[in-house]
Order: sequence, then structure tokens, then C-alpha cells
Amino acid sequence: MAIRVGVQADSEDECAEGLAQLVDAGFVPVMLPRFLTDGRWMARAVPARTTKAPVREDRGPGVSG
Repeated sequence: MAIRVGVQADSEDECAEGLAQLVDAGFVPVMLPRFLTDGRWMARAVPARTTKAPVREDRGPGVSG
């Protein structure tokens, strides 16, 4: 499951402040504030990765060139 959070605001400054609060809470911005065609501002963020992806051990030997 992918976790994403969004900020909707009436102004660019308000949207940027909301995004900054998400960053302070440990999220990583994936979309900086943008003005949408319906007259609102939006930004998005995702949780910061705290662990590396697991390494698969079943890949077998590499092929040399």
C-alpha cells in the first residue's frame, strides 16, 4: 500500500506552510505547491523511508560480459 498525503489551500503561501509542516513531521515532498485549474493550490508528500528495501537472495550468479 502506498501512503500519500496532500495539502489543499487557498493560496500558495498557505500550501507551502502546510507542506513545511508535513516535512517537519517526517514526510518528503513529491509535488511542490501547484495552482490547479479549479482555483486551488495543492502539494503532496510521502513518508520518508527509514529502512532500505530488502535484498533478494535468490537472484543467482551474475553473468559476466
